[in-house]
Amino acid sequence: MIHPTFLPDLEIKEDIIPVSNDYCATGHQALFFLCSHTFKDIYGLAEQTTLANRVQTASSLVTEEIYRSSSRTWPGIDILFSGWGMTTCDAEFLERFPDLKIIFYAGGTIRYFVTEAFWERGIRITTSAVANAIPVSEYALSQILFSLKHGWQKSLYIRRHRHYPKHTVPPGAHGSVVGLISLGMIGRLVAKRLKTFDVHVIAYDPFVGEEEALHLGVGLVSLEEIFRRSDVVSCHTPDLKETHGMITAAHFEAMKSGGTFLNTARGRVVDETGMVDVLTKRPDLMAILDVTHPEPPIEDSPLYDLENVVLTPHIAGSIGMECRRMGRIMVEELDLYLAGRPLQYEVLRQQARLLA
Repeated sequence: MIHPTFLPDLEIKEDIIPVSNDYCATGHQALFFLCSHTFKDIYGLAEQTTLANRVQTASSLVTEEIYRSSSRTWPGIDILFSGWGMTTCDAEFLERFPDLKIIFYAGGTIRYFVTEAFWERGIRITTSAVANAIPVSEYALSQILFSLKHGWQKSLYIRRHRHYPKHTVPPGAHGSVVGLISLGMIGRLVAKRLKTFDVHVIAYDPFVGEEEALHLGVGLVSLEEIFRRSDVVSCHTPDLKETHGMITAAHFEAMKSGGTFLNTARGRVVDETGMVDVLTKRPDLMAILDVTHPEPPIEDSPLYDLENVVLTPHIAGSIGMECRRMGRIMVEELDLYLAGRPLQYEVLRQQARLLA
């Protein structure tokens, strides 16, 4: 797994001030290509105005539905501003965008749409994954701290039984152990945020060395040890063929009494059947699942019925005004591109497969 050597502190400007129209003289032509329902969340009026002052932008939004329902081509378009809802960049796409040079993708993973043909054409791409990592890490932090108080266990008990549970002692956030699975962009941000608290952080990531882990303030251990030692296990593993089903029933069986498993990564990294079996046998454990596979779970999934499972509908990532961060980063990346300077968040071909 390829990771940045450090995660920069992201400072988002509250206002974007449009600059002069000099950039437009360069002849760059741009198009917005993404879902209509997220377009304005990501690219607000300020972002749209600023981009229009830098490049010539087409007046209409192209969605995948519009793209698929026609055979139109877009010669002359060399820049795409995209986000969730980008279409697959296959041979047909490349024929219909013959002059495309770069995609500014206001989102996280690009694996669902980037192809070998895309890389062979030499098209560049930069993403807002760093911005999307912020709300995921905030969600994870909130659930880690709440879980160390056994907040969900107590709250759900009160709802079911209409009285308070017998006094038990949860781990609390003093000297307890938090385990992180994978130290990609999100895992690193979670580790950074946990430094504020008096907890011991351990992590599993076979691509991170001891020196780097020391810098992050975490101790490297095996995946098995993560589950055996942690009061809360927080999963941030990328969705790769090699990671599908990597978390098994044996891992859940090894968890200490009262342990919590939190997944904000992808449902496929967990053997769901094995997890359900263990959670059924061990009501002392808690699972907080923001992601499942499939998503949402099938109608008769045991996940809906288990009293020690909390489901949230994939809300950890950017929602509402949080999406605006992603659009603003793309504006900043465009400035670097037009100035001929290195992009801060460009994804290279050798990185694309491994980035979460």
